[in-house]
Amino acid sequence: MENLNKMSVLLKDLGNGIKSVIINDPKTYNSLSFKTLGSLIKIFKKLNNDNKTHVIIISGNGKGFSAGHNLKEVKGLKVRSKYLKLFNLCSKLMIDIVECRKPVIAKVHGSAYAAGCQLAASCDLTYCSTDAKFATPGVNIGLFCSTPMVAVSRKINRKRMMKMLLTGEPINAKYAKEIGLINDYYPKSKLNKKVLEVAKVISSKSNASIRIGKKAFYKQLEMPLKQAYTYTSKMMTLNMMKQDAKEGISAFLGKRSPKWKNK
Repeated sequence: MENLNKMSVLLKDLGNGIKSVIINDPKTYNSLSFKTLGSLIKIFKKLNNDNKTHVIIISGNGKGFSAGHNLKEVKGLKVRSKYLKLFNLCSKLMIDIVECRKPVIAKVHGSAYAAGCQLAASCDLTYCSTDAKFATPGVNIGLFCSTPMVAVSRKINRKRMMKMLLTGEPINAKYAKEIGLINDYYPKSKLNKKVLEVAKVISSKSNASIRIGKKAFYKQLEMPLKQAYTYTSKMMTLNMMKQDAKEGISAFLGKRSPKWKNK
């Protein structure tokens, strides 16, 4: 147990192809330090290449999800190259999550601030407790949340994003759902159960088709309409050539449960 407590990130197997990634630095409110970012990147790389992993759930240990960057660490960097290294490393993690072949679900309790809010927004799905708070509060300390806004602004509209950025004020779970930052919220006592229910449903689907579909979803968002249709038509064709698609259609027509090749 002592060694586990020293690890900044924990990995647990929840069964059914579901893996739990837990940020384990409650003393700093699960801040995204160099060490934690490096550990998260390594774990996501491992899970991305693991055929037995179908869904990833990321959460935080202790009182909350993540307060963002470790400001004590940031203050000690002092030189431009070290600042850039930190923010580039954080950006790499967010990109790795979006490009991960497995669906990633954020399970948020307490606060998700700054880069912590960025992390929650970068995940494919986000569920939180009723007491959760989200914020991009960098403006309060003279450090505008420029990298966090990349992820968050791709989930909510411009006016609401700018209000969060310019005021630095936190928003609650109800409002976060209204503006599309999260999927849903539940009492803390029910959050884990609800997230696992969603994860199990996703895990029961074809891993191959989800891998193709997730990649297509994010790529087509950045394309003009005609280009998006051309691209997704190719991806649908690629998907159709997979055994799982043939099996799925046969199972549907035969009124039976499919047996996925890539489970």
